[in-house]
Amino acid sequence: MNFTQHVPDEVEVNLTPLIDVVFLLLIFFMLTTTFDRNAKIKIDLPKTQSAVAVAEKNTMELMIDGGGNYYIDGREVLNKKSETLFQAMSQALDDRGSNPPLVISADANANYQSVITAMDIAGRLGLTNFSMATAQSQRK
Repeated sequence: MNFTQHVPDEVEVNLTPLIDVVFLLLIFFMLTTTFDRNAKIKIDLPKTQSAVAVAEKNTMELMIDGGGNYYIDGREVLNKKSETLFQAMSQALDDRGSNPPLVISADANANYQSVITAMDIAGRLGLTNFSMATAQSQRK
């Protein structure tokens, strides 16, 4: 009689499928994460008692920060010159069509001349429907 002892196989844990699943979950969460667009540009809007919410489709947004830098729909204009702002706004208008509503969001500490320059260029481009964005203040 042949009595051989059965030697049990050594148990191994294969980590390759686990690493693949974790990697795929990481990619999934990276792709589905939403980013806050307003976190890029910090603008402290002036306060008013009678703010009216305006939400229209196809609105062009011009933001002016405290340093006088211009942003059209969240993209920074190359420099502070009025010719550059004119070209950037006319290019944004070509993408939208004729006479979209313009919302000017100027920081409370922005230079007054920067706001007037933006309004002047909007007038030269034929924009007649524009408004200034403000924040609602606390009523006392």
